[in-house]
Amino acid sequence: MDSVFIADRCDSLREGGFTNFFISILIVIGIMLSYVTQHYRIISRGSSEGISPYFVLLGVTSANAQFGNILTLPQSRADVACCKEVSPFECTAGLLGIAQIGTQWVCFAIILVLFLVFFRREDPDLSDDEFERDPDQPTWRTAITVAALCLVHGLFVVIISAAFALGAPSYLGAWANFLGIMAAALAAIQYIPQIWTTYHLKHAGSLSILMMCIQTPGGLLFAGSLAARLGWAGWSSWGVYVLTALMQGILLSMAISYEWPSQEEREQSTLPQRPPYNRRTTPRVLPSPGPYSAHLQAYADTQEEIERALDRESVQGVGENQPLLAPGGIGSSGVR
Repeated sequence: MDSVFIADRCDSLREGGFTNFFISILIVIGIMLSYVTQHYRIISRGSSEGISPYFVLLGVTSANAQFGNILTLPQSRADVACCKEVSPFECTAGLLGIAQIGTQWVCFAIILVLFLVFFRREDPDLSDDEFERDPDQPTWRTAITVAALCLVHGLFVVIISAAFALGAPSYLGAWANFLGIMAAALAAIQYIPQIWTTYHLKHAGSLSILMMCIQTPGGLLFAGSLAARLGWAGWSSWGVYVLTALMQGILLSMAISYEWPSQEEREQSTLPQRPPYNRRTTPRVLPSPGPYSAHLQAYADTQEEIERALDRESVQGVGENQPLLAPGGIGSSGVR
């Protein structure tokens, strides 16, 4: 690597101010918090239903390529080399870009693990005739295949990057740009299967809306932070986050539209409704057999239907303002 280029990077690290440092720290914290909401969403629901396996596949492989890109970029390698010449604070500030992408890679890898752990598998106690599966829902075999492809892709990036670093370091810059283009291409289509899954289900499922609310504007801020650190030469690193934020904004809008009640639903919920009958708090008013209890065989066959008939009769008796017309009163089929 050119010594003049390294010297220029070291000078830029010394000129870095506290503002960029604290913004970078906030971005790292924001990345962790946003993904924690997604992790919690899956764990609390006990299911990864609603999350497309292809979204996970493209997300993890894109993160693999992006992490390999930031590690092999000449600017990042120069920042690491400068840590021998600058102060610990300046070194830490210079490596925060790597820390940001590394944090995102780890967090998305955790999503892959949770996706597998909480994947809804077939009940082994049920026969094929008794078990009915939605043909559009992913199978356990698909989930395992996704995990295997993510692992193989990660190993591929590590092995090729190490080979170039040890045997042909002059090609690392081209390899970094290739990884950046790969990450951008994967990120460009990453949200397409998830958008389709959410559209098909008509609800967010285990997908965290709070995570997307944090990441959509945070992605643009993250891209701006990387662009300020790497410049136009690092377009392959920060450009992917601009594209990802835009796609995530589309998915966020869909999820909110499905989860947020419509105006018609809100109007229906505000209409006055009769309070539901509670067996524990509303006593049954059955002084004598009423219109239902006197002829239960005409209204019910099962125990559940009998209970519903008696509940209906009790509610009518409690709400009756004219005692003579109450169940069991004059005109009733029952006898006092």
